[in-house]
Amino acid sequence: MIQDIEPHILNNSYDPNKKPQADSLIFSFRKRSVLVTEDFTFPTYAQMPAEAEYVYLFSLDDRDCFLIKHHVRLEGYYYEDVWNLRNDDEDFAPYLLAVVTAYSLSNWYRHNRYCGYCGVETTLADDERAIVCPHCGNRIYPRLNPAVIVGVMHGDEILITKYAQGYGHNALIAGFVEIGETLEQTVAREVMEEVGLKVKNIRYYKSQPWGFVDDILMGFYCVVDGDTKIKLDTSELKKGVWTKREDIHLQPDHLSLTNEMMEMFQKGLIDESYCD
Repeated sequence: MIQDIEPHILNNSYDPNKKPQADSLIFSFRKRSVLVTEDFTFPTYAQMPAEAEYVYLFSLDDRDCFLIKHHVRLEGYYYEDVWNLRNDDEDFAPYLLAVVTAYSLSNWYRHNRYCGYCGVETTLADDERAIVCPHCGNRIYPRLNPAVIVGVMHGDEILITKYAQGYGHNALIAGFVEIGETLEQTVAREVMEEVGLKVKNIRYYKSQPWGFVDDILMGFYCVVDGDTKIKLDTSELKKGVWTKREDIHLQPDHLSLTNEMMEMFQKGLIDESYCD
């Protein structure tokens, strides 16, 4: 999955006093695009303009990573859609995790330049990763959208879906947690809303960060309870079918929790007994 970058380490401890060094990685974003070369390398501080404003993000192994607050022009570099960097290259894996995490933080900084309570321009906290209003004291923390991924099982079949819009490959039931819900309630509600099925024996599997859209994803397996007839919500899905292990077509890369959950079922490493 996207976070599996061992032996590399992304250390997200916040240190507002850090200053960029010559080899520090610099991330520059323009809306949904990041400054990069054609072979997916990122600029360093040594290549940056003489005067610019930087925010420390995190370290990747022994290299500090910073966000530059404005767009730059560098020979050999261009702005590429962050989603187009998604790939299975093992050498690029730590940089992919870094860039999507930086992208999420960049959006957070950009969307909170002014206080939502009083409208005053905000500043960065000096004691933790937070944005602070100097007028009313409002503190804003990085946004995370909790969402569930659900593998619904029935014997040697699992429910495979495709979204009505967006990502075009096979997926599982997925949805965001609503106010006042437990994660298990979200699982049951999303399955009922999207395919009209009741489920039981809901069991947690694994989680992953998904900085492309500021999500924290939590995977669950469960078993269909009663009627197995699918009633598809076509506003959300264009496909929802019971699929045998040998007929599962995985996603083209191994970055997502969804793909791992499908693969675990495909290989027989997960079955209904997992939820007992």
